[in-house]
Amino acid sequence: MMLDDEAWLERRYYGGDLPAEAERALHAVGLHWEDEEASEAYIRQALSLAPNHLAVHFGAYKFYYYRRRLREALPHVEAWVVDALRRNSFPDDWHKVTGDHADFNNFDGEPRVFLFSLRAYGWLLARLRRIEEGREALLKVAELDLKDRMGALRLLAIIDQGSRAEADDDDD
Repeated sequence: MMLDDEAWLERRYYGGDLPAEAERALHAVGLHWEDEEASEAYIRQALSLAPNHLAVHFGAYKFYYYRRRLREALPHVEAWVVDALRRNSFPDDWHKVTGDHADFNNFDGEPRVFLFSLRAYGWLLARLRRIEEGREALLKVAELDLKDRMGALRLLAIIDQGSRAEADDDDD
């Protein structure tokens, strides 16, 4: 049985703290994904209705990231990191977060959202060729996520492999 579009647009996932129209706009992005202009209009609508909501920034980040519009994704992943810091009552600067601030080995809850956002931030910076900044964020994730459930070590290896390949190309 297939849900009709209207029922799909009306579903609620974000616990009621995201205005219904903003959530509807986020769902509409998926319905109109093939039409970049229309789907971006829905992202903008969600941002105008709930400019500081985590779900909206996460949706905007994913939209721009998957459209390979990485520079436009950056402010949204930055907002996502800031929100995760606030939600966890962590220091305002992610560099100052330590293993004493939360149980980062428990894969549930808000500390996981922080690790996920910081991993996305680090990877995006690396994709934008801001390699050292990206490595720094991913190293912080690896420091806190002792079991490497976020895969930060794998991403660091990819970055390092790319850096070595670029260095080898420069030697030619």
